[in-house]
Amino acid sequence: MSNLTSVDDRPSGSPTDAERPRARPTAAGGRLQRVFPFLRWIGELRNLSVLRADLIAGITVALVLVPQSMAYAQLAGVPVHYGLYAAFLPAIIAALWGSSRQLATGPVAVVSLMTAAAVTPLAASHPEQYAAYAVLLALMIGLFQLALGVLRLGVLVDFLSHPVVIGFTNAGALIIATSQIGRLFGVSVPTAEHHYQTVWHTVQAATAYTHTPTFYMALLAFTLMVGLKALAPKVPGVLVAVVVTTLLAYYADFAEGGGAVVGTIPVGLPALALPHLNWTVIGDMISVAATIALIGFMEAVSIAKAIAARTRQRLDANQELIGQGLANITAGCFSGYPVSGSFSRSAVNINAGARTGFAAVVTGLVVATTLLWLTPLLYHLPQATLAAVIIMAVINLVRIEPVIHAWRAERADGVVAVVTFVLTLLWAPHLDLGILAGVALSLVLYLLRTMRPRFAVLARYPDGTMRDCVVHGLTTSPKISIVRFDGSLYFANAGYLETKILEVVADNPELEYIILDAEGINQIDATGEEVLHHLSERLRAQGIELLVARMKKQFMDTVRRTGLIHIVGEKRFFSRVTYALNYAWDQLGDRYDRRTCPLRNPLTA
Repeated sequence: MSNLTSVDDRPSGSPTDAERPRARPTAAGGRLQRVFPFLRWIGELRNLSVLRADLIAGITVALVLVPQSMAYAQLAGVPVHYGLYAAFLPAIIAALWGSSRQLATGPVAVVSLMTAAAVTPLAASHPEQYAAYAVLLALMIGLFQLALGVLRLGVLVDFLSHPVVIGFTNAGALIIATSQIGRLFGVSVPTAEHHYQTVWHTVQAATAYTHTPTFYMALLAFTLMVGLKALAPKVPGVLVAVVVTTLLAYYADFAEGGGAVVGTIPVGLPALALPHLNWTVIGDMISVAATIALIGFMEAVSIAKAIAARTRQRLDANQELIGQGLANITAGCFSGYPVSGSFSRSAVNINAGARTGFAAVVTGLVVATTLLWLTPLLYHLPQATLAAVIIMAVINLVRIEPVIHAWRAERADGVVAVVTFVLTLLWAPHLDLGILAGVALSLVLYLLRTMRPRFAVLARYPDGTMRDCVVHGLTTSPKISIVRFDGSLYFANAGYLETKILEVVADNPELEYIILDAEGINQIDATGEEVLHHLSERLRAQGIELLVARMKKQFMDTVRRTGLIHIVGEKRFFSRVTYALNYAWDQLGDRYDRRTCPLRNPLTA
């Protein structure tokens, strides 16, 4: 995302979104803006500088979007004009009803790959229905996202942890890139059960049967895109590669020589046509539709967050869900296929100076212009060029550093990232299985970590603080023991707390008071409350009082609702460990000299 945090290209002195004064909306106006979010920025178009910036940005993004949308449609397995359809109205709808002003929505690589993975098995016996299934999938994804947004359930995306996304994205990028090998060399092989088998067969075919003109056309496209990116980064390398190779293919009779080209693209805008609701197919695709919906939204909202950090605009994740949902529903109703937010095009959009969602409207109108008048010019566009465009777009998604960083932060997260990566590669084209396995593994590892949170017996350190007596070799009191439990107390670890406290009791035969430092306990469930109840009674039967210190509000709310506060004794709950110590010392009286107690603070003695 570094390309989203580059130098701001606004004209000098131009205010940011946060600095620009806004009129405070009335209650009715606020409700209207929630239903029609574009009302928040549409009035700014009266400023000619804003309008001009959005026009330039919209056209700039369109120059990238037109060839990319056709390439991604090819990746998704649908005709290239379906990509143009998905880049037209859905891009406009997402901008009008989304929360981010500069998020560019349309066909993207990962969602396109997942679309192909979802539809290919279903269309095996009915290949003529492939495009129809892809359109139906877009509608299903849109309805799912819209429902989550309306119900304000955007938090569900949090189940896709960062390590899972890292592993899946790296694997997805490799799968996408290797899926284009055949088009680069002009060969094709039957699709095998697993993607790695298909890749191996393709490599074997390329070794023996490479179509030389196709290979050189792909090489030229790569050279143009890589060279322009290095030498003239502001020049749209993708567009230049498309124009040059298309002209070359036309004048060199590339198609007549066996080269694969895009061919005829229907002229005109897509018509409103609801997909056929095949309930059997819907049942087969519902799980993968939910997975794509979450992955697509997570990709979109992560881009939107990066944009918001730069522009200081407010971001509403649930409103963004609504915008993405409506965009996919629109794709499903106008012969498109699933869409999401694009990293690369959003970067182009913001760096080109886009100020409002109107830039995306302009982008959509340029795509419409292409559909109406320019599609005949794309007849000779080589398929090899589109394959090169796809590879160039996804190559930056392969990143090892985040996996290493996750390993350093928490080894379990590194394991999740690697396992998700490996399983996604092995199970491709069934990409949803790799994601689900990663999510399941991350939840299991989290559960295992929280089942055994850190438990420490505390003693006084020379600087006056309380620290782990085992780690620091500190002496504790034979009469009073202070313990700390660093985790929420719930069904999976409540028994562990009880066991550890009873071990402390067994190791200290003279013990009369146990102080539980509850600062690390954020929540307590019914099992945790029950364990504290019985632990208090069990300790009391042995002549030991359980004292609790530094409780949080959530903890106290639970013990008050259940009546545990009266069973343990309200006077045995303290806001500070010092107060609990004073209570224990007072109760011990002459039987114990507090002045020689190892738990006494030497700095206040």
